[in-house]
Amino acid sequence: MDKITVKKLIDFRNKSERSKKTFANNLKQDKKSENASGGDYWISSLSTISNIFKTNNTDLFADKIELLYNKIENSEDKRTKLMFQRNIDILYSFEDFDFHNIKPNLDLEFLKKPESKSIIDIQGFPIHVKPNHVFTFHNNGNYEIGAIWFIAKLQGYKRVELGMFADVLYRYLTKNYSKDYSVNLSYCCAVDVSNGHDVNYTNIQKGEIPILIDQTIEDIKTTK
Repeated sequence: MDKITVKKLIDFRNKSERSKKTFANNLKQDKKSENASGGDYWISSLSTISNIFKTNNTDLFADKIELLYNKIENSEDKRTKLMFQRNIDILYSFEDFDFHNIKPNLDLEFLKKPESKSIIDIQGFPIHVKPNHVFTFHNNGNYEIGAIWFIAKLQGYKRVELGMFADVLYRYLTKNYSKDYSVNLSYCCAVDVSNGHDVNYTNIQKGEIPILIDQTIEDIKTTK
């Protein structure tokens, strides 16, 4: 079975019962689903926000916005112009975002994210987890680890859907790093740059956000 993204799981949940059958069969037969999203569409805004998270250099907002406006002027394709404009809109809306809410105010060490660690097995399904950053920090005598995952979607994700990203992110950290670090639930966080919403694993642990991953995979497995 091909690796499965959280976005595909969410797509499955939002389909009609009839469409779910085709979608589930395609997943189980290693076929790309009809709604497999092009991950590069939002790369201009996602990469910039990711870099600002790491460097604290907010000047990158203006630099990327200027660059994208230049690309719009030099492009003749309407769809390409719209893509750049949507990325610009996200960057403008994110300029006032408080990054301190999603990262510890401590010295961070950013770890490499090898592709070999990006797949976690959930009920026999290879779920692909691609955080923007995995970072460690020393907190009250403990060596802790956290991760941040910036995502985007036209019209944005619901908070329960955003929780699915935070859920697999926690499982990713637990599988790959829990022997050496304590996973900090509050900094195991998914952020939707489309609307500025964020969910961390503490929200899930407290029951504020339901766990949907396992039931969604079970539904895919039993859909025929």
